[in-house]
Amino acid sequence: MITRVYELMIIVDQDVADADGKAVIARTKELIEADGGTVPTVDQWGRRRFAYAINHKLEGVYTVLEIVTQAPNLDEVDRYLRLADEVVRHKLIRLPDAEAARRGLLSEAG
Repeated sequence: MITRVYELMIIVDQDVADADGKAVIARTKELIEADGGTVPTVDQWGRRRFAYAINHKLEGVYTVLEIVTQAPNLDEVDRYLRLADEVVRHKLIRLPDAEAARRGLLSEAG
């Protein structure tokens, strides 16, 4: 199978307790690792202001995960994040191979 590299941004509601926000990130990592993937980097951006109000909120807590996996899809992760009440928005993109190599993520996966 082909190893792919993804970047996942998760925005957690500003009113959620820190422990609950961290639990969402931990559960997301568990789902990725259960499917045979790895999460080499978790980047906590912290609280940021939105460009426009989302669900009457003006701020959220941003986290970006880099994912290296051979799994053909990440449907279970996407489903979990859609259903989680703590998550305001999430975005999963596949990084181009050149960018993944520049970050040193493809060499880790083999």
